[in-house]
Amino acid sequence: MPLTTRSSARFSTSKKLLTSVALVGSLFGLAACGGGDAGGSAEADGSQGASAGTSQPASEGAQAAPEDAQPSMPEPDVENVPDVVATVNGEEITGEEFTAAYQAQFQQMAMQSQMSGQEMNQDEMKKQLAESLVGTELLVQDAAEQGHSANEEDVNAFLEETAKSSGVASVDELMATFEEQGYPEDQVRADAQKQLMLDKSIAEMDIPEATDEELKELYDSSIAAQSEAQGGASAPAEGGESNQPETPSFEELKPQLQEQVKSQKENEALTQKMEELREGADVEVKL
Repeated sequence: MPLTTRSSARFSTSKKLLTSVALVGSLFGLAACGGGDAGGSAEADGSQGASAGTSQPASEGAQAAPEDAQPSMPEPDVENVPDVVATVNGEEITGEEFTAAYQAQFQQMAMQSQMSGQEMNQDEMKKQLAESLVGTELLVQDAAEQGHSANEEDVNAFLEETAKSSGVASVDELMATFEEQGYPEDQVRADAQKQLMLDKSIAEMDIPEATDEELKELYDSSIAAQSEAQGGASAPAEGGESNQPETPSFEELKPQLQEQVKSQKENEALTQKMEELREGADVEVKL
């Protein structure tokens, strides 16, 4: 993907709707893709179904799969998830909540695994998810102790903003997208409430501003990575013009770079806070 000011996955300016520390980013992250992941999944499922349903003998024109064909999409293993995955200071993280988060995360991880060719370790994925959900609960409990809350009106406004930034027509359509990913509406609203509470906690944290040195370092490393992904500088086309779009300058990308560094610093602060809270917490993970 060319690095441009108009379209760049590396420098996305869309609001990070749920912190990666909380993992619930799997939820709103899917919506922010504008349905792209869901579409990719549907295509993969369709390919898998066609393969499973092929019963024609070779004499009727059945062909062997090409050598570079993608393997079929794996299925999430959630059969042995307990009714209660963890307790955090007496609060339960239910198997239903865990399963919904795992299934949403799994689609993204499965597609990444297919593209990279690396085998998935579902046991490890589930352990990491359980720890992330525990961390989320600790942070939310801490936010509540600080007096932060979010009412129904706040949640509705948040979901409307999410729908708008995700490119869907309405909150109803957004909810339909979540339903397809295995997330019921009540879970979506509960996670939105958690995010709003975490946002208020983040706003009170002393998080340093990004320095120009940090921004320039990120810019240089991203440009280098993009160039490597494209196989180095392209040869000029006929007439002396390059086949690749012009690389945007540091100043053009500076707002996006600031957002990315800000998000990184917020996640680092939340991770440190979560680790501090975990030390004195009563936590039991039952996976």
